[in-house]
Amino acid sequence: MTAALVAAGLGITPGTAQAADPVPVAAGVAEAIAKASTSEGFHSPADRTIRTALPTAAGSGRANAKTAAPQTAQTAQTAQTAQTAQTAQAEPAAPAAALDAGANPTLAVDVSGTSYTAHGIELTTLITSADFALGVVIDWGDGKTETATAQGAAELHHSHTYDKSGEYQVKVTVTDTANAVQATNGGAFLTPGSDFTPHTPTRLLDTRNGTGAPAAKVPEAGTARVKVAGNAAVPAGVTAVALNVTVTETVDSGYVTAWPGAGYDRPGTSNLNYTAGRSIPNLVIVPVGEDGYVELYNGGQQPVDLIADVTGYFTRASAGGYTSMTPARFVDTREGLGTARGKLAARSAFTTPISGLHGVPQGITAVALNVTVTEPGGLGHLTAFSGAGPVPTASNLNFQAGQTIANAVIVPVAEDGTIKIFNGAYLPAHVVVDVVGYYSKDSKAAFLPFTPFRTLDTREEAYGWPGGRFRAREYITQGFTPEAATAAGVEAYVLNTTVTETGGDGYLSVAPGPYALPAPGEPAAPAGPRPGSSTLNWTTGTTVPNLVQASDGDHGVITFWNQGYQDADLVLDVFGVYQSK
Repeated sequence: MTAALVAAGLGITPGTAQAADPVPVAAGVAEAIAKASTSEGFHSPADRTIRTALPTAAGSGRANAKTAAPQTAQTAQTAQTAQTAQTAQAEPAAPAAALDAGANPTLAVDVSGTSYTAHGIELTTLITSADFALGVVIDWGDGKTETATAQGAAELHHSHTYDKSGEYQVKVTVTDTANAVQATNGGAFLTPGSDFTPHTPTRLLDTRNGTGAPAAKVPEAGTARVKVAGNAAVPAGVTAVALNVTVTETVDSGYVTAWPGAGYDRPGTSNLNYTAGRSIPNLVIVPVGEDGYVELYNGGQQPVDLIADVTGYFTRASAGGYTSMTPARFVDTREGLGTARGKLAARSAFTTPISGLHGVPQGITAVALNVTVTEPGGLGHLTAFSGAGPVPTASNLNFQAGQTIANAVIVPVAEDGTIKIFNGAYLPAHVVVDVVGYYSKDSKAAFLPFTPFRTLDTREEAYGWPGGRFRAREYITQGFTPEAATAAGVEAYVLNTTVTETGGDGYLSVAPGPYALPAPGEPAAPAGPRPGSSTLNWTTGTTVPNLVQASDGDHGVITFWNQGYQDADLVLDVFGVYQSK
């Protein structure tokens, strides 16, 4: 089955995010990118133009706007040079003020820049001028320039892509050589996309003990505010944050939604779903509000405790871009892959290399993982951290005895290319680690958040899905609009996957589709090999979420596999993209 990636409304079911009315259906990824939260850009009106008389303006040979015929910059320069040579002995140079009021006194330039991609700028230049040939130079602020020409008043449009996120001083210079006058204007442009800086896992919120908020459970339909900017060495100006959010002390089903808070409407999507008596974690990548906070909403009908640990943040200061990869298994203690064979002992850690293996280069700053614990002997937690340094007080994954559960993790990588996994339980457990991507200074894709929207819910045909339940040992192929994705330079999609109404134990695998979607009426493309990695694990009757940073490969397609032997339902929410343009 196939379905285009479209924005749509939210189904109403217990324990998941709900919306009273569906949102309008979008045309696909291209429209979602166009409507993404982007830089406000800049506008510098014409009255800010700086006019400069050129040195060659000496003498009285300036053209007259009312009588001079249009001429090119080259012929105007030749004519002026000749006349200046004839009159230099008889007439002194005119002062700059007099020249500024010469034959082209209205010369001015209005400049505005905006963008709907992570690294791009769309520049509009409005030139006010008498009818003379003009030369235009655009300085993009990154050491690159572009030239153009115009004849008199004109409207010009140019596009440019920056290699890295940041703030750039854009300047447009318009030169009227015939009248020896120049007009300059511009402004500071912030790229919409942001780069990633890893952070030692650090606790920002724990409502159980009063860390970051009063020591009290978050009530039903209540909110916990998490201070991000200026907290735990996270800088001001942070645009988004990677948080590991954990809900605990639950007595009923519900969900948690993260959003920027003040000034933003709470989205109808969910980041984390929970059931009674379980501690459930999930990685959340969420924009930070202008006040420096993120808000966590309890969508359940009973109070819960919430925990939030920062693992990294995004800023427009050039840092690490993202590179996606087909998920690859790096560690499996059941087989002795990546570390010693056998369960990870209680209160101990193993070190495993990441850089230089399975296509991951040397010199990366952080790695995106999916970490799974299985066959644990008792209650506990796992913590992933850099291969150098002490064990952090934060956690990435909470589990109960006998439970198999996974969570997405972004973890700093030590200079020697290693990470560590710590078992915080008092009994041993098996650990599985799959790598889905990495961050480095050489990676170009920056994060561009969307207003979250739902793209698939197998329970609701309203989402464009006619195929019914997520069938056992089968797959769902989602087309992420190849043409739009390619044009927009999409490296990976930030998705939240949720499996619910499960009939038995199982796990979800997510991987790029190896084939293009067939045209209407053509036979379905073959499935391709069954992935060997896992994204999300579930047990009978549970609702389980997990963040996925998924590449759509060479064909703009992502495949979702139900690796269990019982049917389930699958919900997909889209939170943003990593984009190289």
